[in-house]
Amino acid sequence: MDILKGKVAIVTGGASGMGRDVALLYAREGARVCVADWSADGEKTAKDIAAANGDAFFVKVDVSRSEDVRKMIAATVARYGRLDILANIAGIVAAENSVVDCTEETFMKVINVNLVSVWLGMKYGIPEIEKAGGGAIVNFTSIAALEAYKGIPAYAASKGGIISMSRVAAIESASKNIRVNCIAPGHIATPMFLGCWTKEQLKHLESIGPQGRLGRSEEIAQVALFLVSDAASHITATTIVADGGVTARIP
Repeated sequence: MDILKGKVAIVTGGASGMGRDVALLYAREGARVCVADWSADGEKTAKDIAAANGDAFFVKVDVSRSEDVRKMIAATVARYGRLDILANIAGIVAAENSVVDCTEETFMKVINVNLVSVWLGMKYGIPEIEKAGGGAIVNFTSIAALEAYKGIPAYAASKGGIISMSRVAAIESASKNIRVNCIAPGHIATPMFLGCWTKEQLKHLESIGPQGRLGRSEEIAQVALFLVSDAASHITATTIVADGGVTARIP
């Protein structure tokens, strides 16, 4: 359908999971894509896009480092001449423990990769999107920002911070014709998510959702496509919860 024809997008976390599916979908819809990730597997995503007659390239990046993020954006603009779309999807989980027992090292690592990275992406990406005449940013948060889960203080703080910061960026950028929104996925069957749970725990997570299953990353990619498309032209400063109804049933 070429919904994003002529657009240039950066997708962080593009090596796997939701990031990979977002990059693939954006490319199928006509965007030229910078696939950004710390993992060299991001190269495969870019090659898969090229094999499907799309246009993409891979940038290895530590999204928590200012220098890396600036180079990522500069490389994209140098290659394609502009930036229209920024999808901040990269993130990590860690063995955190309680608020009291979480180590300072773990807390700061999660905050830096999950939250500081989104700030850096917007800090250096918004000026380039403005030069292009406007565009859209979609930041991935989590239902952990909306519901309390024990043992993930850093993850919850990082994802909650993304929502608050995105709302600020949205009202600051509205006059620049830039929209900023968030997606809060629920239990999505990505490699990272599946690696966090035992088979028994995964069965329980499937059972607590009204749909009786985990979400698929390609379903979340469709939400990410909508939010950066012209169909969402009047949507900004908003968080779309894509969790199959899980948060409606959490006691």
